[in-house]
Amino acid sequence: MSVLVYTENWDGKFKKLTFELVSYASEIAKMLNTGLTALSIGKTDDAELAKPGKYGASKIISIDNDMLNVLDSQTYTHVITEIAHSEKATVIVLSNNNTGRAIAPRLSVKLKAGVGSGVSKLPLGTDPFTVYKRTYSGNAFAHVVIKSGIKILTLAQNSFELIESPANAAIVKMDVPFDSTLFKTTLKEVRKQTGRILLTDADIVVSGGRGMKSPDNWAPLEEFASLLGAATACSRPVSDEGWRPHEEHTGQTGKIIAPNLYVAVGISGSTQHLAGVSSSKYIVAINTDKDAPIFEAAQYGIVGDAMKVLPKLVDALKQAK
Repeated sequence: MSVLVYTENWDGKFKKLTFELVSYASEIAKMLNTGLTALSIGKTDDAELAKPGKYGASKIISIDNDMLNVLDSQTYTHVITEIAHSEKATVIVLSNNNTGRAIAPRLSVKLKAGVGSGVSKLPLGTDPFTVYKRTYSGNAFAHVVIKSGIKILTLAQNSFELIESPANAAIVKMDVPFDSTLFKTTLKEVRKQTGRILLTDADIVVSGGRGMKSPDNWAPLEEFASLLGAATACSRPVSDEGWRPHEEHTGQTGKIIAPNLYVAVGISGSTQHLAGVSSSKYIVAINTDKDAPIFEAAQYGIVGDAMKVLPKLVDALKQAK
């Protein structure tokens, strides 16, 4: 019996998200009095592979196969299933990002396992195995009992602290045979965004809504974001109007993010928008309407015109620096 955590890498490097997952899985392993195995798929050097051991992984399995350099959810599911069987894993932990959400349902079918999706805390108990998760777009929470022999959990980003628990991790290089007909994804072209912070990676996000009044008014918001080292985002009406590119759209129908700090400027806070940002650690709202729904979700709020507030914030940041 063991806990298995899939440690996604980006161009052979682990990010903070990976270490959150390992920290979380390590605590579950302690609750179950068992070991933690981390699984890495793709090309990653030994120095990078050793890093999950700092957060509690006692065994790190590396599967380096050129055919697996491109994420294909069906093939990755097969590989993770085989490792889960070989490790006798009873709990499998993945991130609640695009990759985890694509793989978890397939794993559930393969392993006949119950899924706790988007969990944000450690299980409340192991007998029965009860997990905590937000529901109704973050407006409520639920306690979900998973009764299957194998449990699959997807962890919401930025919902668990990094906990160092150094283990003498053994790195094991393995290969899992698979049929090439499993591949359904063909990579034709790679275009990488440069010079900007990716929304999904950003610790701080500054987002604008219709309260910005015009696409010509974005300069102070961009300057504010630059001073904070933040990524920029927007609400759906803004991207629909063509004020900002669609890749900046956050919300239920856009990118779902969970930064440490989310600054909503001129955004009313519809249910659909909050569904995509409610997992942010801190939300700061700037809006002229004191009754705007965004203030109910925010820890801090400023009632005022964004065109007047932003320049003052920019000046204050410059003075602080």
